[in-house]
Amino acid sequence: MSRRCELTGKGPITGNNVSHANNKTKRRFLPNLQDVSLMSEALGRSFKLRVSSAALRSVDHRGGLDAYLAKAKDDELSSNALKIKRDLAKAATAA
Repeated sequence: MSRRCELTGKGPITGNNVSHANNKTKRRFLPNLQDVSLMSEALGRSFKLRVSSAALRSVDHRGGLDAYLAKAKDDELSSNALKIKRDLAKAATAA
């Protein structure tokens, strides 16, 4: 399971641990990922996603999963999230 947010594409980044003596050793900063179930109102079901805490706040701010995916860029989304976005577009055209 990769350490990458399915909605924002956030992944690990590298940096340094810096000691009191100013010694530098490499380290990784991992995103704060949570396994969550997000509900889609248009499709009437929930989806399990691995999402960062910042993305959860963004989903709440935009008014839910449907509104977030409508504005999200396709290159940032995972294949699972892209499938949900396509299903939402089909449901919108059918309605």
